[in-house]
Amino acid sequence: MQSEKDFLSEYRIDKYERPSVTADIVALMIRSTKSGNYRLNSENNLSVLLVKRGEHPFKNHWALPGGFLVPGETIEECALRETKEETNLQPVSIMPIGVFSKPERDPRGWIISNAYVSIISEESVNQKGQDDAEDAQWFDVEFEQNENGDYRLCLSCCDVELNALLTKKEEKFGRTTFAVKNTGGLAFDHAEIIAAALSILRNDAKNFDIIFDFLPEKFTLSALQRVQETIMNISILPANFRRKISGYVIETDEYTQGAGHRPAKLYRKK
Repeated sequence: MQSEKDFLSEYRIDKYERPSVTADIVALMIRSTKSGNYRLNSENNLSVLLVKRGEHPFKNHWALPGGFLVPGETIEECALRETKEETNLQPVSIMPIGVFSKPERDPRGWIISNAYVSIISEESVNQKGQDDAEDAQWFDVEFEQNENGDYRLCLSCCDVELNALLTKKEEKFGRTTFAVKNTGGLAFDHAEIIAAALSILRNDAKNFDIIFDFLPEKFTLSALQRVQETIMNISILPANFRRKISGYVIETDEYTQGAGHRPAKLYRKK
């Protein structure tokens, strides 16, 4: 009987066609727009980080940061490395959202993408297009189902607006997958990847599983509520929110500070 050592010595991995492997990151952040009136709350927008491609294919198109796996690294390490190289931004942690492997998804050949989502704090952002990316910018996100049952993904930054149209393909194990009808100017199948990430994020936000990652260690309940409202595009009565969130937070003995504002109690995650 052949031993495993002999089997491996004779095994030829080059007998089989192998795809290239990439990682793409959907980096999301709640960005606040300061109001001129200190009595009014800041406006909050959910934003996604995109890079402008500097090379073919899809040169000058906007895309998610990402790139190819290299020998000696895990796919998670690849995702973190590529994001740092292209945007000068280093996510603290990443969560897998799916594998995208349609044979025609990349015109260069058989290339499989492993996609991740990351939550970025507004205080840590210093993005700048680097490596093979011409530019990196935060795009405000709108993701809604229209009257025809299709999903509209609108990404806007200054005078640039990308409008993709998608359909719901299937829903299994609490995850929704989408098919792209119109890319809206996004490269590859990145509209599909962003839609999948937003769907997962909204589902998780219902149970407070992920909203804490948008905030610093200590936060006000109103700030936490605005994060959930922004992610889910809903309005919540403060009393209802405080009742639901009470089992997830611990009150501290600290308060916010700042001229013109009434001090607010700070909390932290339980």
